[in-house]
Amino acid sequence: MKRLMPFFMVAIFFLGACSAEQPPGKVEPTASKQATPEQLTLAAGQKIYESNCAGCHDSGVGGAPKLGDKKAWNGLLSRGKDFLLQHAIQGFEGKKGAMPPKGGNESLSDEEVKNATTYMISKLGVRSSDDNREPMEKYQ
Repeated sequence: MKRLMPFFMVAIFFLGACSAEQPPGKVEPTASKQATPEQLTLAAGQKIYESNCAGCHDSGVGGAPKLGDKKAWNGLLSRGKDFLLQHAIQGFEGKKGAMPPKGGNESLSDEEVKNATTYMISKLGVRSSDDNREPMEKYQ
């Protein structure tokens, strides 16, 4: 039994290291204490984007404006964020391509689509007519 004691001590030490708790200093920020509402919206939007939108908007499939491509988004944003949100939620067909309602995932809520759209706009570093970042006119 005494010969097995060191084995048990090592096993207990390693099992303690497998705890789900994070060590001090590596605690994730909590929504209520550290993240702003805008940061929460962008984080939620990024998750929706990555799981639903990236398939088209990362590569430009079907005429989808690529994430971060200011020229491709210019015409859409020049009409304002509300116009863009309406098309993201309801879908549309244009000269360069089509957008199915909610990106083809009808199970998404309007709020989820809004968050994903807000995330995509944030990657442009420009503003729509109802935003306060760099003016879109610069890219026309």
